Amino acid sequence: MSRPIKLALVYRDMWQSAGKYVPRVDQLIRVAQPIIDMGCFSRVETNGGGFEQVNLLFGENPNRAVREWTQPFNDAGIQTQMLERGLNGIRMSPVSADIRRLMFALKKKQGTDIARSFDGLNNPQNLENSFKFAKEGGMIAQGALSLTFSPLHTVEYYINLADQYIDIGAEEICIKDMAGIGRPVSVGKIVKGIKDRHPNILVQYHGHSTPGFSVASSLEAARAGADIIDVGMEPLSWGTGHADLLTIHAMLKDAGFQLPDINMKAYMEVRRLTQEFMDDFLGEYINPLNRKMNSLLIGPGLPGGMMGSLMADLEKNIRSLNKWMNKNGKPEITQGDLLTRLFDEVEYVWPQMGYPPLVTPFSQYVKNVALMNVIQMAKGRERWSIISDNTWGMLMGRSGQLLGPLGEELQAIAINEKREPYTGTPQDLYPDELEIFAAEMDKNGWDYGEDDEELFELAMHPAQYKDYKSGKAKEKFLADLEERRAKKAQTTAHSNTSTNVPIPVTTPNVAPKSITVDVDGEKFKVNISYDETPSNNPLTETPTPLVNKTVPAQNGITGNFQTIEAPLEGKFYLTKESSERPVKIGDTIHEGDTIAYIESMKVINAIAADKSGKIVEIVAKHGEDIEEDDVMFKIV
Repeated sequence: MSRPIKLALVYRDMWQSAGKYVPRVDQLIRVAQPIIDMGCFSRVETNGGGFEQVNLLFGENPNRAVREWTQPFNDAGIQTQMLERGLNGIRMSPVSADIRRLMFALKKKQGTDIARSFDGLNNPQNLENSFKFAKEGGMIAQGALSLTFSPLHTVEYYINLADQYIDIGAEEICIKDMAGIGRPVSVGKIVKGIKDRHPNILVQYHGHSTPGFSVASSLEAARAGADIIDVGMEPLSWGTGHADLLTIHAMLKDAGFQLPDINMKAYMEVRRLTQEFMDDFLGEYINPLNRKMNSLLIGPGLPGGMMGSLMADLEKNIRSLNKWMNKNGKPEITQGDLLTRLFDEVEYVWPQMGYPPLVTPFSQYVKNVALMNVIQMAKGRERWSIISDNTWGMLMGRSGQLLGPLGEELQAIAINEKREPYTGTPQDLYPDELEIFAAEMDKNGWDYGEDDEELFELAMHPAQYKDYKSGKAKEKFLADLEERRAKKAQTTAHSNTSTNVPIPVTTPNVAPKSITVDVDGEKFKVNISYDETPSNNPLTETPTPLVNKTVPAQNGITGNFQTIEAPLEGKFYLTKESSERPVKIGDTIHEGDTIAYIESMKVINAIAADKSGKIVEIVAKHGEDIEEDDVMFKIV
C-alpha cells in the first residue's frame, strides 16, 4: 500500500529567495484564499526570517501583516509555520532570552503554529531555549539541521545532531538544505538514519533548487521516510528558490505516494496574483539572475535565501570598485567577473573560517569576507584586510563552537589583534533587556499593542521600528522605488530610441549632498551639510555635529591636512553602542585606533585609523550613507 506524503508551500521564503521584499498585507490577504483553494497543502510558511523586518522597511506594521495573513489558514485548518534563527530570533544579530521568550508566545497568539528553529552553527546550546520557549508558548518546536557539504558535515554528523535536538526538546526535524547543495543520496541517508532512530518524529525536507539537486533530493527524502516536502510555485519557483509544486507533485505521484489533487483553477489564480504583485513593485527588487539556476554554486554553496541581497550588494560594489579602477587607471571589472571571483574566494575562505554552515547569518559573514577580499585584492591590497566585528564574534566563539579550527592565517591575525576566544554559553553574553525597551516605549508614549506586540517589535528591530513609527521608512522606501522605476523607464526609453533627445523622468525630490566646483580650472568636490534633525539609527542616537564644506583628499593630503577615507561603502556611525564615547574634534588618534563604524552588507565593520594625528574636522555624518574613498575625518 502506498504511503501518504504532505506538501508545504514556502510562500514567504519564495519571495526572500528572489529579492528584498514580500507582498503588502493587502496583497497577502488576497492570495490566501486561492492558496487554500488549491487543496494540496497541509502547511504554509507565512512569516519569520526577514518577513517582519522587510515589512518595517517599507513602512508597514508587521504585526498586522502576521495576524491578517495567518488567519485564513487558521480558519481552514492549514498549519502555519515560521522560520526563526535561534540566538538571533528573527533578526541578524543575537537577542536577549526574555525577548526570545516573548516572540514565541506572541507569534502563537498571532496565528503561527510551528516554529522552525535553526542555528547558524548547528549549535544545540542556542536552540535549547528556542524549543523550550516554543512549547511554552503553545507552538510546535521544529529543529532544523542546516545542511552543508564539507569534509566535516557528514551523514553521521547530521543524524547525531538530530539526536541532540530531540534530546533537548525538538518535536520535529527539518532537513534545511538552504543552498540546495545536499547530495540527494546523502539527504536520503540522513532522513533514513533519523527515522530509524526516531520513527515517530516528523521529518520535513526543505531544499532550494539553486544548483539543481533539489528534485532528486526531494524524491530521496520521501523514499527514506520524510513526511512533508517544502515546495515553491511559479512564477517564483526554481532559480534560487525552491522546486516547483507541479514537478514535485507529479514526481511523487509517479513514485506511488498518496497526495491530494491540485485545484488547477486556484493554482492559476495564485500564479496570476503573484505575478501581479511582482509587476506592482516587488519585481523592482528581484535580480533576474536570481530567477536562474546555477551549478557554479555547488562549489561555494551559498544559500538561495541570501542570493537576493547578494546581487543587490554586487550592484553597489561593482559601481564603487569600478569608480576606484577608473580613478587609478585600471580596467573595469564586470559583474560576472566579480561574481566568479567571489565564488572562488568563498571556497578559499570557508575552510579558513572553520566551516560554519552557509546559512543566515554566517553565510553572509563568509560571503562578506570573501567579497571584501576580492575587492581589496583587486586594488592591490592584502587578503583579510577588512573583517567585521560580527564576523570576529563568530570566529572567536561568541555564537558557539565552530566545527572546524581556524586557518593559520586567521589565527595569526587574531593573535596579533589580541582577540580572545570565548568558550562560555553564547546567550550569557546578552542579558535580559525587555525592561529597557519598555521604558523607551513609556518615554515615547507608545502603546505596547495587543499581546505586547509593539513592544516586541521595538525590542527585536529597534532601528527599523523607530523609522517605521516616524514615517521615515515609508518615505525612504517610496523614494527608492520611484528612483528604481525612473531608471527602468529611462533605460527602456533609451533602448527604444536612437535619438539623443533627453527623456523626461520623474525622480525623488532629494537635496544634493555634494557639488563639483571649478576654481581656476581645478575641479573640487564639495560636500554639503543641511541643518536637519538627525535620524534614528541602528547603533546609537548620538547626535551628529554639522560639518563645514570640505575638499576631499588628493593623495591623502588636503592643504595642510591629512584625510582618513572610508575603506568601503555603507552607513557611517561614530559609535555602535549608546555607552560608547565617540571621537570628537580635538581628539588625538593613533594608527590602529577604532574611530568609527560602517554598516555594510548587514554587518558592522570597525574602522581603524590608518594614520595618527589630531582630528580637526569630522566630515562624514553619523547615520548617513558614505561611499568608498569618501573623506571621513581631517587630521593634522
